[in-house]
Amino acid sequence: MSQPTSSKDASNRLLSVDAFRALTMLLMIFINDLSGVKGMPIWMEHAKRMEDRMGFADTIFPAFLFIVGLSIPLAIGRKLQKGVPFNSIALSILSRSFALIVMGFFHVNLEKYSSASMLPESVWEILITLSFFLIWLDYPETWSKVKRYVLIGAGWLILILMAFLFKGGKPDAPEGLNPSWWGILGIIGWSYLVCAGIFLLAKGKFPIMLSALVALVAINIVAHGTSLHLNLWVIHDASSAVLVMAGIVVSLWHEQLAAKNNNRAMWLLLAVAGCLAIAVGLLIRPYTAGISKIRSTPSWVFICAGISILVFELMIYLVDFKGKKNWFKFIWPAGTATLTCYLLPYFMVGFFKLVNFSYPAVLNSGIGGFSRSVAIAFITVWIGGFLEKRRLKLKV
Repeated sequence: MSQPTSSKDASNRLLSVDAFRALTMLLMIFINDLSGVKGMPIWMEHAKRMEDRMGFADTIFPAFLFIVGLSIPLAIGRKLQKGVPFNSIALSILSRSFALIVMGFFHVNLEKYSSASMLPESVWEILITLSFFLIWLDYPETWSKVKRYVLIGAGWLILILMAFLFKGGKPDAPEGLNPSWWGILGIIGWSYLVCAGIFLLAKGKFPIMLSALVALVAINIVAHGTSLHLNLWVIHDASSAVLVMAGIVVSLWHEQLAAKNNNRAMWLLLAVAGCLAIAVGLLIRPYTAGISKIRSTPSWVFICAGISILVFELMIYLVDFKGKKNWFKFIWPAGTATLTCYLLPYFMVGFFKLVNFSYPAVLNSGIGGFSRSVAIAFITVWIGGFLEKRRLKLKV
C-alpha cells in the first residue's frame, strides 16, 4: 500500500505547512529576542548591510515569505474550486493585505519614536498592539454584533489617536508617521497583495504562476546585477515577491505530484529544486552584489528559497508521510495563531520598558542570554496557544 502524499485536517489545511509555519514563527520570536543578547556566534546573527554573507537569522523571514506563498493555493485555490465569487476573494485579499500593511506601518515607526512625544514609547507600543487585537480579533459568532462593533470601533479610535499623538525623529525637529520601509508585516502584506492578486487573476494556473516567478526573478536580478537599479512601486526590487511566488509555484507543483501519487518524483524534484536554487545563488553571487538580506540581493533570495524548499520537503516527510505532527504539538499554535504569537512580544517589551525592567546580566549574554531567548520563544507560543483555545486570536 502506498503512503499518502499529504495529510490534511478537516479544514483542508496541509499539516506540513502548518508545522513549517510553526517552526519558522518560533525561530522568528527567538531570533528577535536574541538580537539583544551579546556574545552570540556570528553565524547566528544578521549580517550587516555591506557584508557579503548571511547568518542563520537571515534565513527566517524569507522562509516565512515562502510559507505565505505555500498557503495561497491552499486557501485561495480551495475557494476557487468551491465557486466562491471573484469579488469575495478579491475583497478578502485586499482586507488581509490592508491589515498587515497597517500593522507594519505603525510598528516600523517605533524605530524612530521621539522623546518629544506626549506618551512614553512603551505606552504607545502597547496601545497600538492592543488596537490591532481589538480591530482584527477573530470574535466568536456567539457575540452580538453590537459588542463586536463597539470593540472594533474602540480599536480604530485608539489607533487613530496614536497616529495623532506620534512624534518621531529628533526632539527639535519632530516628524509624523511615515513608511520608511513598511516593517516585516508590511512587506508581507504588499507581497501577499501582489502574488495573491496574480494567483486570483490567473485562477491559479501553473504556467502563468511559473511565468510570473520568472518575471519577478528577472526584475530582482536586473535591480542588483545591472546599472538600472530598479525600484518599482509596491514590489521595489521584487525580492519579497519572488519568495512568495516561489512558495506558490512549489505548492502547486507539490499538489500536482501528490494528485498523481508520484512520491518518488516528488522527493527527487523538490530536492533538486532546492539544491539547484542554492547553487544558482552561489554562482551569481559575484555578479549581483553578493549575499545580503538587508540589500535583498538575488543570491540571498535564491539561497533562502532553496533552503525553504528543502525544509518544506522535510516537513512533508515528517508530518504528512510519517504522521509526526505530535513532534510539533507544543509549538503548533505558532502555525495556527501565527500573527497572535508574533504580536505578543510587543506587549511584553512595552511592559518591560514601562516598568524599567531589565534582565540580570547573566541573561544578557552568552549561554544565559541564549537560554533566555529560547524560553521567551516557547513561553510566547504557549501563551498564543492558551489564547487560541479561548478564541482570542487574530483572523488576518
